[in-house]
Amino acid sequence: MKRKVPVSTIMTRNVVKLNLSDDLTKAEILFKKHHIRHIPVVNGNRIIGMLSYSDLLRISFADAVDDETDVVETTVYNMFTIEQVMAKKIVAIAPETTIREAAEILAKREFHALPVCEDQLLVGIVTTTDLINYLLEQ
Repeated sequence: MKRKVPVSTIMTRNVVKLNLSDDLTKAEILFKKHHIRHIPVVNGNRIIGMLSYSDLLRISFADAVDDETDVVETTVYNMFTIEQVMAKKIVAIAPETTIREAAEILAKREFHALPVCEDQLLVGIVTTTDLINYLLEQ
């Protein structure tokens, strides 16, 4: 792995986001529509949490829903808010953070995604999949 390559070269810039006012049904639909596993939760463009698909699985039978459909059983989702389910203690990195540093954080903290922020504003996200794809290209 090249030592000084910034994470901005591999991060996803067009980030799918949720607001606190959104509901978990919308989150489920976004996860399935975009084939993603992590969605930053924002207030404006400032990140305040991270919701993962596994967070939804913990409170529902979301994995039993057909992946080919956007129909979701919302009964359980109506019992919780995004704020109650999301991870609030997040670790964000800067765009100039090296890919190696991002990989070390993901490995040590057992995360699978890191929001990338500049002056506290969300500008991207980097996932373990991004890192694996980068390594495969090397």
